Amino acid sequence: MPQDHHQGSGSPELLAPAGSPEALAAAVAAGADAVYLAGRRFGARHYAANFSDEELRSAVDYAHLRGVRVYVTVNTLVRDAELPDVARYLLWLYEIGADAVLVQDTGVASLAREAVPDLPLHASTQMTVHNREGVARAAREGFSRVVLARELTLPEIEGIAEDAEARRVGIEVFAHGALCYCYSGQCLLSSVIGGRSGNRGMCAQPCRKPYLLVTAGMDDYGRPKDLRAVPGEDRYLLSTRDLCVYPHLDLLARAPVASLKIEGRMRSAEYVATVTSIYRRALDAIAAGEAWSPSREDIRDLALAFNREFTEGYLLGAPDIMARDRPGNRGILLGTVIGYDPRRQEATVRLTGDTVPRSGDGLAFCTDDPDEDVGAVVRGTPAVRRGTVRLSVPAPVGQGSRVFLTRSADLEERAKRVMEKPLQPLPLDVTVTWEDGTPCLEAIVARNGGEPLRVRYRSDLLMEPARSRPLTRDQIAEQLGKTGGTPFTIRKMDLRYPGGLFAPLGELNRVRRTFLERVEDAVLVAWRPGPDAVRAARERTEAAIAGMERPAGSHRSPRLPSVSVYTDTLEGAEAVVRGGARTVYLEPCTPVDPGLLEEAAAVCREVGADLVWKWPSITRRDFLDAASPLLPPLYEAGVRGVMVSGLGAADAVRRAEPRMNLYGAAGLNVWNRRTAGALAPLFLRCTTSPELPAADLARVATAAGDAPELEVLVQGNIEAMVTEDRLAAAVVGEMPDSRFLGLKDRRNRVFPLRCDGEGRTYIANAVETCLLDHLPGIAGMGIEAVAIDARGRGARYAGDMARLYRVGIDAVGRGDPGMLPGLKDEVKRRALGGITGGHFVRGLEE
Repeated sequence: MPQDHHQGSGSPELLAPAGSPEALAAAVAAGADAVYLAGRRFGARHYAANFSDEELRSAVDYAHLRGVRVYVTVNTLVRDAELPDVARYLLWLYEIGADAVLVQDTGVASLAREAVPDLPLHASTQMTVHNREGVARAAREGFSRVVLARELTLPEIEGIAEDAEARRVGIEVFAHGALCYCYSGQCLLSSVIGGRSGNRGMCAQPCRKPYLLVTAGMDDYGRPKDLRAVPGEDRYLLSTRDLCVYPHLDLLARAPVASLKIEGRMRSAEYVATVTSIYRRALDAIAAGEAWSPSREDIRDLALAFNREFTEGYLLGAPDIMARDRPGNRGILLGTVIGYDPRRQEATVRLTGDTVPRSGDGLAFCTDDPDEDVGAVVRGTPAVRRGTVRLSVPAPVGQGSRVFLTRSADLEERAKRVMEKPLQPLPLDVTVTWEDGTPCLEAIVARNGGEPLRVRYRSDLLMEPARSRPLTRDQIAEQLGKTGGTPFTIRKMDLRYPGGLFAPLGELNRVRRTFLERVEDAVLVAWRPGPDAVRAARERTEAAIAGMERPAGSHRSPRLPSVSVYTDTLEGAEAVVRGGARTVYLEPCTPVDPGLLEEAAAVCREVGADLVWKWPSITRRDFLDAASPLLPPLYEAGVRGVMVSGLGAADAVRRAEPRMNLYGAAGLNVWNRRTAGALAPLFLRCTTSPELPAADLARVATAAGDAPELEVLVQGNIEAMVTEDRLAAAVVGEMPDSRFLGLKDRRNRVFPLRCDGEGRTYIANAVETCLLDHLPGIAGMGIEAVAIDARGRGARYAGDMARLYRVGIDAVGRGDPGMLPGLKDEVKRRALGGITGGHFVRGLEE
């Protein structure tokens, strides 16, 4: 199989999206080096057209015959019961010649390494890899490429590439398309709002909905009182612009990056053709050493293809990546309404530039309120009079409304021409010889990154000595040199014709067709693993499936879980240990505060509880460099553990202080026993995903001998987003720490906000999870600990919740579950936004 593309191999790979067979053909025609796509299962774009199994097999062959690599996304989190199907799917992808698979689930990666170790693995951006330790870990775990978090800057990427271990993998970055508001792989907002999980490819895009920023004082339980809206014009507070690095593509082309990725598996084939062809031309010019500069026409076409206003993104240090005024396509500004004729339903528009609408164009008449925007299609090309045009519009529009060209018929026609242009054929060097009158053909096919392929075919045609009119050399060359309807062209033909022979021309044509079919088959076979490799992979896969389907050798015995509490103050730590917590996860408001940690450790030590330093969900270079040297003295002071949300951070802890216990936060996305087992060598305890329903959690818990201790989040407003956007500061400036901040949606639900010590914004669910009445079931699973998230809620809430859960667990231990409904009522009286059993009870939409 061809080798993966790595940085340092010249121009970076151009990687295009293919959400449908039509988009695949567009990407190939437009010059993509590789495409990424998904089957109908286990891909993170559930609502794209995607590919059936037969379409996927054909897509891989179609791309390979044109020298284009195919990466298949298997980048959702996987339920335990789905693991055997995933194993079979990975095997099938290996057999059909997929060049790599992108994965999010640590357990799926572990399974792939065991079953199909020769299938290259790419770490999806959903794995939230954002530091050099994470990239180095991916290299050690067998990944050949890492798609970095979109939040990283180019200097950070250059720093990662300086690490010897990290250089063992290719680095892939997004170059164009939509940006997620939250760090990919850490977003639960769509999931907690409506049960449609982004981690299962079903994101409902709640970040594109309107919200109000609200503030209030807080009561003793950290709940808002006297809630009021913060004044501001913008309503789409979580809506990002679209990424476009094209104006600075020369910087990226010189960067230590293996692949530049265009986002857009939900976009049309015309979009893929337009964007890919523009980036292709630019990269080719840069690679050729030309004095490249961005083209105004290309920037205009990129904007017309689709944009929510462009940004250079975090990657190139853009000061703002947000488009909070409206969430939809902007196109390009056409002009401004200066009058409206209600009788004719026509608007008079003063044009802003030299763009004139034509028949078939799509328009948006935009007001200050996006809900009042009006769309229209141009029927007939309007005349321009003194810089104005009259345009039909189906509803009244006000003077001053801006008019945007959001669909260009001209651009779509040019995109179709890109898609229809003849593809670059594979050149063949052909030698034709004759053995006892039988034509024998040999082709040499050049292959990117591999030895030339030789294909020999001895035909079944016996050419007889001619009685009167033998075929000439030119006649034979003409028949054997035709390649129409195939992906090949004859670059050179060495025809060693002895002369004096005859055969019907139709027979020569048949020989040629059969030969080219053999060449095509040989080219495709060269992209696939050999039969021995496939046989071995099938045996490994069946063994892995048998191991998963066998009953576990040992089950977790029912046990009474201990209580853990997340808090952010010393007072909170004191309250929760008084309430009976055995583990305190302390995340100081100041990110690195050794004095506070030492004081809290002393408090915990007095009652025999464990103090664990909870690190932020995102641990970039500055934090790691500041925090890691503190670990040895903190261990000596009684801090016995660190909780992290990423494997890179875990390795940083282990390197700085090997004695420190590691605790895995929910951000590790433990969905199945394979993930739990893969984390066991590093972690003492891991928090399972809050998206798991009870039945799935029970399956994970059965892997007693292969997993770390398991913990379940049972109480609190579940963390649903973490973002680099300084939302509150951007909208209102700095707010006092004592104030409550939240986002209110159109259903009047309020989602609490908090900021960590580095300024990141965290958004929590509007309703508190409460599983107190499910403690008997959790204890029956053998779960070692239950966790309460009391960050931002004050010491009284933290202490009361610890006490209520401790009492509930004691009641379960006494066989007295009748107390639980009353305790649940006590919880409800202290809750923010009410209580819910969440996914533990309801599960996810599938």
